[in-house]
Amino acid sequence: MRSRWSLAIAGLILILAGGLLAHLTQTSGGIRIQDVRFKGAKGNVMSAVLYIPPNATAQTPAPGILAVHGYINSRETQDGFAIEFARRGYVVLALDQTGHGYSDPPAFAGGFGGPDGLAHLRSLDIVDKYNIGLEGHSMGGWAVLAAATAMPNDYKSMVLEGSSTGKPFAAEGTTGWPRNVALVFAQYEEFSNLMWGVERARDVTQSPKLWTLFGTHGAVEPGKLYGDIAQGSARVLYTPAITHPAEHISHEAIGYSLDWFSRTLQGGTPRPSADQIWFAKEIGTLIALIGFIALLIGVFDGLLEAPLFSRLRLPEIADGTMPAHVAASGRRWTTAFVLSAFIPALTYYPAFALAGTFVKPSAFLPQGITNQIMVWAIINALIALALMPFAPKRARRAGIVGPSILIAVGTVIVGYAALWLADLAFKIDFRFWIVALKLMSGKQFLIFLIYLVPFTAFFVIALHLLHRNFSTMAAGRAALYLTNILALTLGFIVLLGLQYGALWIGGKLFNPLPDPGFVPLSTIVAIQFVPLLGIAAIIATFTWRRTGSSLPGALICGVFVTWYVVAGTATQAAF
Repeated sequence: MRSRWSLAIAGLILILAGGLLAHLTQTSGGIRIQDVRFKGAKGNVMSAVLYIPPNATAQTPAPGILAVHGYINSRETQDGFAIEFARRGYVVLALDQTGHGYSDPPAFAGGFGGPDGLAHLRSLDIVDKYNIGLEGHSMGGWAVLAAATAMPNDYKSMVLEGSSTGKPFAAEGTTGWPRNVALVFAQYEEFSNLMWGVERARDVTQSPKLWTLFGTHGAVEPGKLYGDIAQGSARVLYTPAITHPAEHISHEAIGYSLDWFSRTLQGGTPRPSADQIWFAKEIGTLIALIGFIALLIGVFDGLLEAPLFSRLRLPEIADGTMPAHVAASGRRWTTAFVLSAFIPALTYYPAFALAGTFVKPSAFLPQGITNQIMVWAIINALIALALMPFAPKRARRAGIVGPSILIAVGTVIVGYAALWLADLAFKIDFRFWIVALKLMSGKQFLIFLIYLVPFTAFFVIALHLLHRNFSTMAAGRAALYLTNILALTLGFIVLLGLQYGALWIGGKLFNPLPDPGFVPLSTIVAIQFVPLLGIAAIIATFTWRRTGSSLPGALICGVFVTWYVVAGTATQAAF
């Protein structure tokens, strides 16, 4: 029994160790962190994390910064910025945009939540209302620009990370508005056309739209100060050699924002911009995420010993013999592997385009990105069903549906409880970069129930085909894990390699379909498919080796992935 629970115990140790490292990093130097909820102008509930440095009191108010994440992210995505701002004496309100995280839907409403966030920051007696900065990444830039439009005299400067003034979602920039702007626009931005009307991000210096903001009639020189800080007309452009999502996790991008606010706000604590510790929190929450996966499969392994789940256990394991399983071999194996790996990637953009056109967010299906993933999952489940007759046959297992459902639900509940306790003790979620597992709000749980059926059906079908083609007890453990991981992820690895290779060499992503509008966002979303499907392969392989059935692992994956997607994306329709 001890050995059966050892993996779960190791997972808990990793969660504790990672959570403690993350907590000590984000509270370094006496910073206090508060999870806050407040009412917006229209009675909507807004969510944020408030970072309070020790120098900020009602008697000695400190400068404040509103930090806002981009589309289909959440408040924790800006942790690197928030931690470093707070270490320099700024009170930081890291906001969940409307329809994101724990802020009320719909997304895009109320200036993306920016005006409500600025109003709340200004209401705090520990904040110097004459020294407030705004920082936003991507759509978060439009959120802080909406705040600047609504309250033009209530902030002093701003940093736009991979964002823009003007259409489609902000007022046009001029030499006088917004106040004191630093623009961090990466050389390999995926959204250069949307943001600044240039095909390649490296050519942003040639954007007429940017010239209007900077008041020039020619190329903007990166790093050069334009205008006057005292007059509120200062502008500067920074162009790090990174991508749009990499701006979240870049010492260089964070350093530029630190430099800018040190020049444009008064009252902070001087500290070199190179002095950054935030990455230790990323490492900590990554360790916790790895611990969570270990906990899931460890709990499954431990629960499997209970009499309730005896039907799931293989009697052959107990007496030391191996059950006979036949997998594909030779050319049949190669064909099955190629189809398993590349059909999901080949259908990815068409499925997303189809869903974007025909499955709009509604009260019943309220999340746009989740709808696109759902359509992709349904298409690939149907393809897997069509290929099923060509896979090696497997004997049916009787009486395992009920126990499989129970053990899957019990396993994920333990994982959810671990995340809840980590949030309570350390104020963290389990994440690295844009891969993040968050607790669900009450509304998100109801949405989770909507999407649970199609996502679970996908995993039940896809993983059953996977195991029929590749899984045998006679196969080496490492070889089996590697095969199943690559069968689920290789197509997306190749797709992303091609896309970012094209971006690196030619300056822009290639467009596989007539409408280019969805390609940048869909490509960034595809990054998460690699770790998610890799985790699904690990869970599926571990549980199959313990039971000889694909069903328990498929159910765990269905619940876990639905939870991950629903909690981590945007809700566009009121729910």
